[in-house]
This record gives sequence, C-alpha cells and structure tokens, in this order.
Amino acid sequence: MTVKKFNLPDVGEGLTEAEVVAWKVKPGDVVAINDVLCEIETAKSLVELPSPFAGTVTELLVEEGITVEVGTAIIAVSEEQDGDAAPVTPAAPEAPVVETPLYGKLPTDDGDDNRPAGGPLVGSGPKADAVKRRARKRPAGSVVEAATIAESAEGTVQDHQAAVEAKAAEASVAHRTTAASAVVAAESRTAESRTPEPRTPAKPEAPQAAASRGAAIGGTISGLVNKVLAKPPVRKFARDLGIDLADVVATGQRGEVTREDLVSYQAQRDAELDQADSFWGASKKPQDQRVERMPVKGVRKATAKAMVDSAFSAPHVSIFVDVDASRTMEFVKRLKVSRDFEGIKVSPLLILAKAVIWAAARNPSVNATWVDNVDGKGGAEIQVKHYMNLGIAAATPRGLMVPNIKDAQDLSLKELALALNELATKARAGKTQPAEMQGGSLTITNIGALGIDTGTPIINPGEVAIIAFGTIKQKPWVLDGEVIPRWITTLGGSFDHRVVDGDLSARFMADVASILEEPALLLD
Repeated sequence: MTVKKFNLPDVGEGLTEAEVVAWKVKPGDVVAINDVLCEIETAKSLVELPSPFAGTVTELLVEEGITVEVGTAIIAVSEEQDGDAAPVTPAAPEAPVVETPLYGKLPTDDGDDNRPAGGPLVGSGPKADAVKRRARKRPAGSVVEAATIAESAEGTVQDHQAAVEAKAAEASVAHRTTAASAVVAAESRTAESRTPEPRTPAKPEAPQAAASRGAAIGGTISGLVNKVLAKPPVRKFARDLGIDLADVVATGQRGEVTREDLVSYQAQRDAELDQADSFWGASKKPQDQRVERMPVKGVRKATAKAMVDSAFSAPHVSIFVDVDASRTMEFVKRLKVSRDFEGIKVSPLLILAKAVIWAAARNPSVNATWVDNVDGKGGAEIQVKHYMNLGIAAATPRGLMVPNIKDAQDLSLKELALALNELATKARAGKTQPAEMQGGSLTITNIGALGIDTGTPIINPGEVAIIAFGTIKQKPWVLDGEVIPRWITTLGGSFDHRVVDGDLSARFMADVASILEEPALLLD
C-alpha cells in the first residue's frame, strides 16, 4: 500500500493560489480516477478537481475556506497495489455544462499552455450513467423519421432524453404536435436499438427530401435541447413563485431544475429581504463592534486589482448617445416567434453584440491592445486584432466576471444567441473556466438589465473599449416633426485615449447606434 499526495495544480495560466471551497470526499471514502475531490475558487472561476489516483482517502490536508499556494499538498490517497505506478497525466478539468433553455455548448481554449502544473488532473469528472428505458411501440411509418433524427442529432437525443421526456409530456396535453411526435419517434428508435425486432424497411427518400427533412428535424431537436429542463409541475410552481427558471441552478440528475431547487432559490431570496430589517444592528453597541469584515479574495480580489490597474494606466474618455431602438425591439419580437429560434432566449443584447462586431470591423482600432515596453527599451505598440473575442460582463454571486465568446465574428445570429445564453448560464452557476475569460477583444456590460439608463464603465484590462448598454424604455421622441412614443436606449462607451481618439470613438458609437436603429443594415 502506498500513500500518494495530490498537490494543488495550476488550472489556468499563471494561477498562484486558490481557496478550497468544498470537499466532496472524506477520509475513508473510496475514489476512482476522475472522481471529483473538491471545488476550488481561483481568481477567475470555481473549478472541480478530479482525482488522479484510485484508492482510499486517508487524509484531507487543507480545511474548507483556506487559501493555499499552487503545489501545496491538499489530500492523501492510499493505493493498494504493487509498486508505485505513475498517475495518468490528465487534461485540465472542465466545468459541467449547465443546460438551460437557451444555451448551446461553447468551445473552450484547452491548449497545451493551459495544462495544470504542480500536480496532475484527469479528464472532466465522472459522467452520469446512460438512461435505460423500456422499448415503446412506434406508430407506423416512423422508422425513417427516427433514423434521420438519430443520425442528424449525432447522439443529441440520447444525451438529452430528459428534454425529450419533458417535451413529450407537454405535447400530450396539446394532442402532440408534429415536432414532439418526431422526437418521441427518435426516443423509440433509441430504445428499440437495445431490443431489436424485425421490421419492414421503409422506402428511402430522395436525397433532397432527406436533407430538407434532416434540417427541419435538426432545428426541432435544437429547440428542445436548449430548453430549460423541468417537469410541468415544477414549471407551474416556478410561475406561481414568479421565478425565471433560467436564473435557478439545476441540481437534477439530468440537469433539470427540481422543486427543491426552486424552494432553495426562494429561501435565499426571502433571507436576503428578511436580513434588511436587522442589517443596522443594535445601536447600543459601540460602532467598532458593528463592522462586518470580509476578506478580499478570489474573484473580488482579482477584479479589484484589474480595475485599479486599468483606471490608472489607461486614460479613459467616455461618450454617450441616445438611440431609437424601436426597430430593434420589433426585430427581436419577430425572432422570438421564429421557428429557427424556437427554445432560444433572444434579447436586444443579441442585436447590440452583432452591432459591436459590425462597427469594430469599420473602426478596427477599437478592437486593439496597447502594449508597453515591447522592445525592452520602453517602446510601445498598438496591436490591432483581426478577430473578435467578445466579452460580456456578468454579475454573479461570486463577483464580476467577463467571459468572452471566441471568434464571435464568425457566428451567425442564431449561433451568437446560443453562445450568449451559454455564457450567461455558466457564469451564473460559477462554472466559467479561466480560459473563457482570457484573450478578450472588446467588452459589453448590460447595465440595462438592472434598470440603469447608462454609466461610465472601466475598460477591461488588455482592451481599449467597453460599451455600456442601458435599459430600453418607451419615451417621447420627435420623429418627422411629431412627438410619439418610441423605444429609447442610451449607449455609454469608455475608450483608452492612447489608442482611440475622440473622432474614432464617436464614429464607432454612431455605427453601433445605426444598427440598433435599423438592424436591416446587418444584411449588407
């Protein structure tokens, strides 16, 4: 029997320390390779650490809530084997994808430069067992449909049977729509592949018809898969409580939101409100005893340093523009009822994101980085990026995070919507990985979601521009000499004046505004 110690690894570029947030094992537990040992909080994200060893946990070397340096031994595991076999060299861990109504999976940046140091990591943790279910009788003529779905989805139906099950339940109340019938047929195909039975082959379709059918069914499956997973009673309970399911972290075995999740979420909201009455404390106590001290660490510590560095190194200049976004609101309304966007959350932020990408191509210097001392002699240079890693500032329970969408310029409107939704979901769940917050080009902060009209945001370090998107409200607006109600928003932009002069910042903001005023310009 040998006892091996697992050292805290570097799960991102340049990580020097991390806090052990929660242990998932205790002494005496038997673990296998890739079993999750604990959660750690780095300066950028919450990460699960999988075990590089198989054996029995003998000791937890670091208590929860303690911050330790990379390379520090955090757990001891005994291996019952002859000799000391070297552990498998693993890849950096991935956070599990929280599947909600809105999101497709975003690519992550898992290059060799991000491999962990100070100790090995293995894989991305254990995966849930495949769901087994009895075979169902299929309606006549559904063989070809089921086969087409199974092939075009490439395993999506099996991976998301919970979504199919929820859709089928809802569809039964509405006498089963055509889309739901197609998905149920796929589910039947999956089940009967385990229990084969003789059947008469269907007449093959023409290639063009098959392609058309595959595209239509693929869109249906995409809409179902990107829906929040929850059973009808849970959905009703959420409506009664006034809770948006997308805001709730799902803990169900298949990634679905459970009744317990809603109760926990509501209890947290109630607790926050209840604490307001007792916040000021007993006035009879000395004031020095009524001070709450909170250590600055993790995301808050990293954010504070970055904002100070940015504010005192980049000379900020801010400008504002009022925009008539009425046509954007009409466009968003049409997208919401479009079959192509079924099950995908669409908001004006999507159009703004497209507008920023479009405007940056017309004003390239806003998509740049100022680099000091490039030659070792104090020389500086401006690096203009011919790609857009679009950052979206996200307020999370753990602090401000700015994950970015890699190569956003290559995404279609639908793909960008899915990427935005995935980004927000992972950020709310604290599952954003360090690689997803590196290499940003330009940032959007959606302060309008909080009912704020505008602001002067601080530029994200390494960038030269940030756009604040204010709330969209109906206001009186003069149009063709008449005062009429229109949907108005205010954009606030902050720029690094070393790179972006007043003329350039004004032209960039005007271009962004022109898309919000007339989204059809994106078709040019």
